[in-house]
Amino acid sequence: MPKLSENSINKLKNNLKEKGYKLTPQRRAVLDTIIENEGNHLTAEELYDAVKVVCPEIGLATVYRTVLLLEELKVLCKLDLSDGCSRYELIHEEENHQHHHLVCTNCGKVIEVEGDLLETLESTIEEKYKFLIKNHSVKFFGLCSDCNKK
Repeated sequence: MPKLSENSINKLKNNLKEKGYKLTPQRRAVLDTIIENEGNHLTAEELYDAVKVVCPEIGLATVYRTVLLLEELKVLCKLDLSDGCSRYELIHEEENHQHHHLVCTNCGKVIEVEGDLLETLESTIEEKYKFLIKNHSVKFFGLCSDCNKK
């Protein structure tokens, strides 16, 4: 998955500014940590632990508020991987929909499936039901290759 470009960071800064917010050092630390941990699907608490290493003065409430703000600005999306936790990942401009995930029910590993494999199915559903699909989320549960070998 590609990282956020400087152009995307500038768009984010402008989007924050338009809504009356600034990209404070704390918010930047949260965003940088999310970018550095892309693909790890961190919870807010895991994000807090990672941000605290580079920004020791940050509070858990600040991380929560920042995550909610970034979600509202469509920089992050919340994932429910059926483990009782809300996890977060970056939204990339070039993605039309959320990508799909493979969740190992044994070790908890999450594998991202690149590419939208459901375009044909989506077209069929839209045509048959006259339903305009804006997004979809697909999770497959099973055993990863490591757990399957055991």
